Amino acid sequence: MVLFKRKPVQYLPRPEIDNEETEVWLIPQTGEIFVDYEAYLNRMDFYKQRRFICQITGHSGLSFFEALKSELAGAQEVEEAFPEALKGPILRRVQFQTISRIDTLVDLIFDEYRSDYYPGEAVTVHVITGERLTGVVRDKTRFGSKLLPDGTLSPPFSRYFVSLDNRPTEEAVVDDAHISRDRKIFTKQVLRSFIKKTVTREAWTGAPWLVKHDVAEIYHIDTRVPPHLRYENKAAERKQSQQQKKTGPDYDGMVSSFQGSTQPRLPELKPAPKSHKSKQHQGHPGKAAGPPPPVGPHYANFHNSTFAFAPLQSLPAAPPPPPPIKYPIEDLQVAPRPDGPKRPAIKFFSQDTPSGQDKHADGNGILMKSVGPLLESWDTLNVYCEIFKLDSFTFDDFVEALQFSSEDVDCELFVEMHCAALKLIVQSEADGGEIQVRLPEMDEESDEESEEEASAAPTPEPEPEPEKPRTRATRRSIAKAEAEAAEAELAREAEAESKITHRAAEMQAGVDWVEKLSKRDFKNGGWQFIVVGLLNQLSKNPRQLEACEAILKELAPLDMEPTQATARQQYTKLDVNLRIQALQIVCMLTAETKAIRGYMEECSNQMTDFRKEKIQFQRDRKTYLEELRLLNEERKALQPPETPTEPADGKATEVDVPMLGVVEEEIQDSVDETFDTDEDAHQGRSLRRGLDRAAERKRKREDAQEKKEKAEAEAKLPKQSKQLTKLLKEIQKKKDKIKECEEEIAILDNDLREADCPRTRVLGKDRFWNRYYWFERNGMPYGGLPSSSTAEAGYANGCIWVQGPDDMEREGYIDMKAEWQNEYKAKFNLTVPERKKLEEGPTRVFTAHQWGYIEDPEAVDDLIAWLDTRGTNELKLKKELQLFRDKIVNHMEKRKEYLNPPEEVSIDSGKRVSTRRKEQHADHAAHRCLAWHNHMAIEEIGYLHSEQPRSRKPARKAASTPIVEEERQTRSEARAKKEKSAGRQGNRN
Repeated sequence: MVLFKRKPVQYLPRPEIDNEETEVWLIPQTGEIFVDYEAYLNRMDFYKQRRFICQITGHSGLSFFEALKSELAGAQEVEEAFPEALKGPILRRVQFQTISRIDTLVDLIFDEYRSDYYPGEAVTVHVITGERLTGVVRDKTRFGSKLLPDGTLSPPFSRYFVSLDNRPTEEAVVDDAHISRDRKIFTKQVLRSFIKKTVTREAWTGAPWLVKHDVAEIYHIDTRVPPHLRYENKAAERKQSQQQKKTGPDYDGMVSSFQGSTQPRLPELKPAPKSHKSKQHQGHPGKAAGPPPPVGPHYANFHNSTFAFAPLQSLPAAPPPPPPIKYPIEDLQVAPRPDGPKRPAIKFFSQDTPSGQDKHADGNGILMKSVGPLLESWDTLNVYCEIFKLDSFTFDDFVEALQFSSEDVDCELFVEMHCAALKLIVQSEADGGEIQVRLPEMDEESDEESEEEASAAPTPEPEPEPEKPRTRATRRSIAKAEAEAAEAELAREAEAESKITHRAAEMQAGVDWVEKLSKRDFKNGGWQFIVVGLLNQLSKNPRQLEACEAILKELAPLDMEPTQATARQQYTKLDVNLRIQALQIVCMLTAETKAIRGYMEECSNQMTDFRKEKIQFQRDRKTYLEELRLLNEERKALQPPETPTEPADGKATEVDVPMLGVVEEEIQDSVDETFDTDEDAHQGRSLRRGLDRAAERKRKREDAQEKKEKAEAEAKLPKQSKQLTKLLKEIQKKKDKIKECEEEIAILDNDLREADCPRTRVLGKDRFWNRYYWFERNGMPYGGLPSSSTAEAGYANGCIWVQGPDDMEREGYIDMKAEWQNEYKAKFNLTVPERKKLEEGPTRVFTAHQWGYIEDPEAVDDLIAWLDTRGTNELKLKKELQLFRDKIVNHMEKRKEYLNPPEEVSIDSGKRVSTRRKEQHADHAAHRCLAWHNHMAIEEIGYLHSEQPRSRKPARKAASTPIVEEERQTRSEARAKKEKSAGRQGNRN
C-alpha cells in the first residue's frame, strides 16, 4: 500500500448516487468516484504531490501514481522470487510480533529460517558419493533436544526426504548439514520486501504486526488479535502504570508502621469502613461502641493523620485526564467562542436575497441565479483576454454594459465581448470557416422523413379493421369512429403547434449562421442573428434546451417577423438575466476551442520554466546566505569590541541612496514637463542650465569635502580596521545579491500566479463550508492589463465573493440527520444550523447557487479576526487572506474611488466618453462602460471585432491612457521576462 507521511493512503468511500444520469469523475487507479469536479481536482492535486513512498522498495519523493506503479512492479517481483514453501511458515511466525523496527524483525526471521527447509522447496543436497544433486523436499521430520547423562541438552535436528531431479525412483535422506538452497532466493532484501508487501502495522507504540486479511485467508492464518495485544488493553496498561507512578510512596506501609508502635490502643483509632462494621464488633465484644478514650497529648494529630491515610485503600484510582486536542481539527468540532467576533455582514449583488427578505424594489434587475454565470463570464473574458483580443475591463463596467440598452448608441464593450467570443467558435472564411467546437446536429432530414411517414400511415390502417365490423357494423358506428379519428388528428396538430414557442428556425431558413459568422458579418444586427442561430442549434441538446428556449422566445417571438432586424431590436430590450445567460453559454463554448486549450498548454509550459528558474534563484540565495554566515563569523573574529559594526561612511551611503532616487525622480519629472509643452521647454532650458551649473559646482565641492574626510578617517584607522572595512564591503555585496535573488523570486511568484489560468483558485472555505473567491487571485494581473483603456481604475473586481456550500457539503455537515444534530447539540448545546445563524448573522448563503460579496476594506480585517485557526479550513483561508490582505484592501479602496469620483473627475470622464461612429446622446454621458475602447484589437488586427475585416491594417495609434505601474505585475512584462529568461540564465552560468 502506498504510504503518505509513513501512513497508508486511505481511499475515499464511494458516494451514493441515486440518479443514473449524474455526471461523475473516476480515478481508475484507486476506483474513487466524485460527483463534484472540484473535489476530483483537489484529489488529483493531492495524488500528484511528490510526497508519497513506495512501501516495498522504500523509494520516496514520488507521486501517488508513480509509487503505486513501483509498488505493483515490486510486488510482482517479490511474488515471483520468494519461495512459495516459505510463505506460510514465515507469515505465521511474523503474525502478532511486537518488534517495532522492521530491520530487527527481518534479522530475527532470517536467522531463524536460513537453515530451515520446508516441503515443496527446491534445494541442493550433498549425498554420500560426494555429488551435489538438486531436488524438492518431500517431507521433513523434526527431532527435539535430548537430555544427556551429564545434564546437558543436545541440539535439535531435522531429517529431510528429498525427491531428486531426473531420478524419479530415488530419494535422499539428509540432515541439516547436507542440504542448502540458492543464496539468491532467500536474502534479507527479498524477505524485507515480502514482509512489507504482506504485513501491516498500526501507528501506535506496541502495535503488533498483522498479516493482511486477503493473504491470511490464502494461508489459513488466524487474524484474531489476542486481548493483551489490543490497543485498548495496551492503553489501559500504560494509564495504570502512569497512575502508579503518580501515587508516590506506599501509604499502606506508613499506616502499618504507625500501628506497630508501643501504644496498645492505637490500632483502634482507625475508623473501619461501613461494610466491615459487624466484623469489628465481633472482634471486640466487650468494648463500648463509642470512641476510645484519648491517649497521650498528641492524640488528635495522630488520629487525623491516620484517618487521612485509611480511605486510600478503598477508593478507586482517579481516571486520567483526557488527552489534549491536537489542532487543527475539523472546523465544526471546534467549540464556539461565547463572546468571540462575528463574521462581517455580506452584501448581495442580486435583487433577490437567499432568505427571501429585503428585496430591492429598484434594484439592478439581476437575480441570484444569474450571479454565478455573471462572475464566470467576466472571469473567462478577462483571464483569456489576450486570446479574445479584448482590453481588460472592471467587473462594474461589465455589469453596466450588460444593463445598458439604447437604440441610438452601441456600447462598445457589450458588442466587442460578444463578437470576440463568437469569432473563436468558427474560423474566418480565409482560414477555412470550420467550426471549432462540438455542436448538436440539426435534425431537419429526420423531421421530413417523419412527416412523410405520418402522411403515409393512414392508408394501410383500415386494412385489418374492415373484417371486424363487416358483419355487425352500422353507419352510426363508422361515422363515430371517423369523427374520433378526426378529433385525434386535430389534437395532435394543436399539440405540435403548441410546442413551437419561437421562430428561430424560420429566421435561419435563408442564411446559415455559421457562414455568416465565418464572413464576420456582425454589422446591423449580424451578431445578434448569429447568437439566435447558435442557440437554436444548441437547443437540440436536452441539457441546454430549457435555457436556450427561454432566450429564443424573446429574440425570435412568434408575433414578429423572423428577420435580422427583429433579433437586433429584441436584443436591445432583452432582460439582463437572459443576456447574462446567453453570454455565459457562448463563453463556455469557447473553452472547448483549440485557441483556449493551446493557451492553457502554453501557460503550463511557461509555469514549468518559471519554477525551474525560481528553484535556481532559491539555490543561489541559499549559497549566498551560507557565504554571508561565514563572512559574519570572520567579521566577529576581526572586529574589536569597541569597533562599530558599520563603517563611518555607512551612514553616508544609506543617505545617498534615497537622495539619488529623488534626484532621478526630479530629472524624470523635468523631462516629462519638457515633453508636455513646447513653449515652456524653450523658456525653461536656459534657466535650468544655469541652475544645473550651480548645482554641479555645489555637488563637486561636497564630493571633494567628502573624499577628504574619508581619506583622513582611513588614515587614522589601524591596518586591522582596513581589513575589516574590506570585509564589511564583501558582506554588503552578499546582502545585495541576496536581495536581488529575493526580488527575482518575488517576480517569478507573480509570473506563476498570472500564468495559472486553467481554473479559478479559491481562497479557502470557512467552518460552514462557504467558499471565498478573490478573482484577482490568479490568471490575470492584479489590476487588469495596464494598457487597457480603463486601467486608471486600478482594480479588476475589487470584492471578495462568498459562495454557499454545495449539496454534498450542506447535507453532510450542516443539514445533517436528526440523530447527528442531537449528538452535536448535546456536545455544544446548539445544532449546526443554529450555530450558523448565530455566528453569520442575518446575511447568509445556503447553497452553491447563492453568492454574496464583501466590498468594505474594514470588513476584511473583521473577517480575518472571525476565522478560527484551530479549524483545518479556516487555518488555510486565514493564511491566504493575510497573504493578499494589502492587495485586496487597496483594490477595494480604488473601486470606491472609481465608482464615486469627485465632481471634477466625473466631468472630465464625461467629456472623455465618446463613440467612434455614432453621435453620443446626452442621456448616456454618465455611463462608465462607454469610456471603454478595445485598443488591443486595433493594435493587433487593425480594426474592432464588430467591423468587417480589412485588407490593410491602419497605422497603429499610441494609447493615451495612463499605465498603472506595479512591481512587474503585468503580462507584457511576463512575456518579456520569458524571452529574456535564456539570456538571464546564461549570465548566471
